[in-house]
Amino acid sequence: MGLFDFFKKNDKVKSDSAIDSSNLIEDAETSTETKLVKTKLSLHPNWIVPQEQKYVFSFLANQLAPLRPNQLSLAAIDIDADKNTGNWYVRAFFRSSLPQEIELGEVGLILLDKDNHPIASKMFDFKELGTIPPESCRPWVFTFEKEHIQADELPGKGWKLAFNLNTLKKHTLDLDDSWKSQLSAEQQEYLEKIVSQLPELKQNEVNFTGFQAKFRDDRSLTVSLFIRNGSDRAINFEQLPLEIIDANGKRVAKGTFKFEPPLTVQPRTTKPWSFIFPAELVDADGADLSRWRAVVPQ
Repeated sequence: MGLFDFFKKNDKVKSDSAIDSSNLIEDAETSTETKLVKTKLSLHPNWIVPQEQKYVFSFLANQLAPLRPNQLSLAAIDIDADKNTGNWYVRAFFRSSLPQEIELGEVGLILLDKDNHPIASKMFDFKELGTIPPESCRPWVFTFEKEHIQADELPGKGWKLAFNLNTLKKHTLDLDDSWKSQLSAEQQEYLEKIVSQLPELKQNEVNFTGFQAKFRDDRSLTVSLFIRNGSDRAINFEQLPLEIIDANGKRVAKGTFKFEPPLTVQPRTTKPWSFIFPAELVDADGADLSRWRAVVPQ
């Protein structure tokens, strides 16, 4: 199926999800005007568009409501599902009411049902859309592969395509209240500094990074980890199996930790947590903790 086959004569623009441009673009040239902006149709310069298809795009663009100045918007049209792959193809307009041309990079998008529950999310490279002229709208098809979809079927009425603002958040330290009460301001700042220097996580990556390990007199082992959530959704742990591997590749501890209530790590945050392996789960003989790593066995 070609790109133009997705856009049909009987299509209608549905929901329009707009944000202030400052959420995505730093130091953008903004307008001081207060009147609403009617965006103009802009087709990708590399497209060779049949005249009949231009009429379809123009018809859809004319349905778009004006934007407030200095906004970016996603105006949803419809979704097509591929029965063979399970992929969803979301037809929409990307819109800008800025007075300057723009080109974006990686941007997270999310599909929400009528109750604002997420049903799909993915990072998109907006460079593929090309340069967007001032005060314009560009039709596009956003492909959500099956692995990025959290629903069993296409949504009914009331769904929308939106910018996933969680993906724009800077990765931060998420201290549990129990840690806040035990750590001084200086210690909290020190942890924040460590977190800021850790390697950047991939999209949806969950990582366990150890930062402290110590044998106790009773031969139990206490380890402290950074639980790092690179996704745009909170992660809840009801139980967590862990193995500790020392500098020589030896497994010095193995156990499963249960949480009640569940341990929650918020989107794009790192939560430090300590785990105590009782002596019967520890093999301390000859252990070398000068370097070590935590492993979550599959």
